[in-house]
Amino acid sequence: MVGQSRKWMMLIATTWLQAFTGTNFDFSSYSSDLKSVLGISQVQLNYLSMASDMGKAFGWCSGVSLMYFPLWVVMVMAAIFGLFGYGFQWLVIQGVFSLPYFLVFLLCLVAGCSICWFNTVCFVLCIRNFPAANRALALSLTVSFNGVTATLYTLLANAIKPSDDTLYLLLNALVPLFMSVVVLIPVLRQPPPHSPRPDAICEDSRIFLYLNIMAIITGLYLLPLNSLPSSAAKARILFAGAIILLALPLCLPGIVCTRKWGRNDIHSGFCLDDSSVNLVELDKLELRKELITIDNAIAGTPYSELDKEGCSEVMEKDHLTVLGEEYPARLLVRRWDFWLYYIAYFCGATVGLVYSNNLGQISQSLGFSSMTNSLVTLYSTSSFFGRLLSAAPDFLRDKVYFARTGWLAVALVPTPIAFFLLAASGSEMVLQAGTALIGLSSGFAFAAAVSITSELFGPNSSGVNHNILITNIPIGSLFYGLLAAIVYDSNVGSSIQTNLLQEASMCMGRKCYLQTFIWWGCIALGGVVSSFLLFLRTRPAYDSFERNYHST
Repeated sequence: MVGQSRKWMMLIATTWLQAFTGTNFDFSSYSSDLKSVLGISQVQLNYLSMASDMGKAFGWCSGVSLMYFPLWVVMVMAAIFGLFGYGFQWLVIQGVFSLPYFLVFLLCLVAGCSICWFNTVCFVLCIRNFPAANRALALSLTVSFNGVTATLYTLLANAIKPSDDTLYLLLNALVPLFMSVVVLIPVLRQPPPHSPRPDAICEDSRIFLYLNIMAIITGLYLLPLNSLPSSAAKARILFAGAIILLALPLCLPGIVCTRKWGRNDIHSGFCLDDSSVNLVELDKLELRKELITIDNAIAGTPYSELDKEGCSEVMEKDHLTVLGEEYPARLLVRRWDFWLYYIAYFCGATVGLVYSNNLGQISQSLGFSSMTNSLVTLYSTSSFFGRLLSAAPDFLRDKVYFARTGWLAVALVPTPIAFFLLAASGSEMVLQAGTALIGLSSGFAFAAAVSITSELFGPNSSGVNHNILITNIPIGSLFYGLLAAIVYDSNVGSSIQTNLLQEASMCMGRKCYLQTFIWWGCIALGGVVSSFLLFLRTRPAYDSFERNYHST
């Protein structure tokens, strides 16, 4: 009983850690100030954004460090990275230090590293403390809260000093360190490993349903905040309400302790039935696998089996029809499925992330500079809902069965639509609608990608394989951002306003990003096509798993 309570306390700790360490979503809130203080061009500002994204690509370092250090040491190291990277950037903006551009670039790189280290800690905590039957739900829930970081920081910054945008950098440096200390107790008091009872899987599924409902309520509370006035008094009240909503799941240990009394009266027959996350019969299915051997300590999503004759026949056609077969890196890069997946992520989720990095300059060029923080909040909250929606295939499987790669293809469709809308109109309403659509789409892709990588290319190899996949983030940040920066700087000369005093140019008008939106829309459309081709190639694998599940 005590172990169950500790498990849920640990899960709540990871949601708090994710909620306050997703600092990669608020770059636009202080990018204009950073550009002005350093006196750099838009192209150079793009390199700083790319440096932060490049830091996220070094997630494998945090995974390797777990071989030599306990989790809490890795978590503290991540907090120190953030304190060093963001803290010195804040001192630069405040004029305390006058660092050259190259050193600021290195600071952005270090700050980006802190994010991936925190993510690795949260992933490992979920994997260690939840069985394969419910692990995907735990991961999707915790990853979702990474999307509300910018909203929480906006409220906190407004509660302290609404007129100071540079306060974001100071919060990015201090809050993750403070939160790491707060969650140390549940991390250090993890429950001992044990084999879950079949009825415990059903009970855990019910608790996950309650947690997702509470998460939706939290998102609905945070969503309208982008349009409310940013006075300090109101911000303090709203921030206090957000903290209360985040603290409500702390009652879960009590629910776990009293579940025996309520099990027979409340939803006694309810159990989420799912092929990949919460099937009681999956343990029996895994025992009969002939093609896949998964270590229970580190396994991800369970998978189906095919007979050897059928598998060999399929492999001759070079089509993936067996979920969960392990592909090490040297084999991964030889498969067409991986490159279709890579292009879909590169042209879909990554271009959405680059859009969020440019939100500050986009809103400024369209004449809505006062809306920058609210747009960052809107993107952050929409990304949160998109990440929550990534669990839809698991909850709706019995009613609406669809391959997870098919869900990914559908989720990427709003991105090109949003960019073409932004190219067609520069109104405030279109800017808000486009930002919401891009945040929703990219958030779904970010969260779903972890499960898709594990399903298509093996759970035991997913750590390395997923880090290979996200190498497209710094590449996309460089090229997509460079494209936007070149278009931006090319229109400065004909712009109405230029900031000559600080040696940094400012472009005003729709033309600053018009061509960029068209290019990004075409690129995102290519991501939709690639994801649809991936769905067609992998659908037999998901259909085969579905048939084997029902027959078993």
